[in-house]
Amino acid sequence: MTSELLDPSASPAAGLLERARAVLRENPVVDGHNDLPWAMREQAGYDLDALDLAADQRDRLHTDLARLAAGGVGAQFWSVYVPSRLAGDHAVSATLEQIDFVRALAERFPDRLRLAFTAADMESARAGGRIASLMGAEGGHSIDCSLATLRALYELGVRYLTLTHNDNTPWADSATDKPVAGGLTAFGEEVVREMNRLGMLVDLSHVSAGTMRDALRVSEAPVLFSHSSARAVCDHPRNVPDDVLARLPVNGGVAMATFVPKFILPAAIEWTAAADENMRAHGFDHLDTTPAGMACQRAFEEATPRPVATPATVADHLDHMREVAGIDHIGIGGDFDGTAFLPAGLDDVAGYPNLIAELLRRGWSETDLGKLTWHNAVRVLRDAEAVSVRLRAERRPSIATIAQLDG
Repeated sequence: MTSELLDPSASPAAGLLERARAVLRENPVVDGHNDLPWAMREQAGYDLDALDLAADQRDRLHTDLARLAAGGVGAQFWSVYVPSRLAGDHAVSATLEQIDFVRALAERFPDRLRLAFTAADMESARAGGRIASLMGAEGGHSIDCSLATLRALYELGVRYLTLTHNDNTPWADSATDKPVAGGLTAFGEEVVREMNRLGMLVDLSHVSAGTMRDALRVSEAPVLFSHSSARAVCDHPRNVPDDVLARLPVNGGVAMATFVPKFILPAAIEWTAAADENMRAHGFDHLDTTPAGMACQRAFEEATPRPVATPATVADHLDHMREVAGIDHIGIGGDFDGTAFLPAGLDDVAGYPNLIAELLRRGWSETDLGKLTWHNAVRVLRDAEAVSVRLRAERRPSIATIAQLDG
C-alpha cells in the first residue's frame, strides 16, 4: 500500500525502508495539514457511502484509511478549509459543514479514527491504535472578523486557525496577496491574543513574512506553520524566512515542512504558474482537484513535462530547518488532497516511510526522527494548552470588534 518512487535510483535500500517503518511504529507521523474534507465536498458532497474511505481510493484521492495505516500516520490535522472567495456568513457556514464532515468521518470509522482536542487525546488515541483526528481552519476569513465565531470554532474542536489563506483578510496580510496592513492590524493582534487565551494554535502558513513577525511578537504561546518549508532552499513567499525560523526556539513553535512541489523545488515554480494559467484558461480554479480538473492538469503535464521533486527534495528543507530552528521545532505537513502534484515517492499518505528512509540515509537519529514525526507536534499543542490555563485565569473573553480597533 505504500507509495513507490518513480525513479529507481532514488529508491531507498530495503533495510532503510524497514528501519523507517520501525521508526513510525514507535513514533507515528503527526501531519499538520490534509485537505480531505474539501476534496470530499467537491467530489462526493461529503457522502461517505458514495466515496468510501475504507476502500482503495487512489484513483480519486491521496487519502484513504488503508494508506494512512501504511504510511504510519498516528495523528492528522484535517483542514476544515474553505476558499477565500467565500466571505462573511457563507465562509462561516461552509466551515461548519467541514467540521461536521470531520466529526462524521470519525463517527463512521471509530475503530480507525478518534477525535482529538488535546495533546492528551492524541496520546490516548495512539495508545488505543487509532489515528487522532484534529481540525485546523485554513484562513481567517472563516471567522468573519468575529471573536465570538472564533470561540465557537474552538468549542467545536478546531485547534488551529491559519490567519490567512491565499488572500488577505481585513486584519492580516497573506503571503500571496498585495500587502495592505503591513502584517497584522490591531484587530489581528487581538485575534492572536484571543487564540492564545483559548489554546488554539496560531498557524502562520500562508501569511506574509510581516504577519509572521507580528504574530511572533504578540503571541504568548507557541505558533505553528502547518504546511510551509524553507524559503532559503526554495524562494517562494509561502515558505518561512530564516529569521523567522530562528525565532522558533524562543517562541517554542513548530514549522512543518510541506510536500507541494512549487514550494520545495525552484524549477517547479514557473512550471506550476503555467499549469495554473492553463487551468484558468479552461474554466477551472487552479486548486481544483476534481476528476475533471485533474484531467485538465494531466493533459497539460503530458504536453509539458513537469520538474519532479522527490523525498530528497523535502529532506533538503528539513535539513535546513533543523539547522536554523533546531530539531525541537520542525515537523511534517504534507498538504495531501490539497494539491494537484506531489513528489515522486510521496504521492499519497502511504509515502511517509520513503521520507523517513531518506533522512535515515542522511544520518538522522531515530530520536530526532521521533521528534520530527510525533513529539514536537504533541508538545506544541500541550504548551499552548498550558498558556491557555494561565490566560483564562487572567482575562475574560475579548469582545473587541474590528470597527473598534481598526476604525
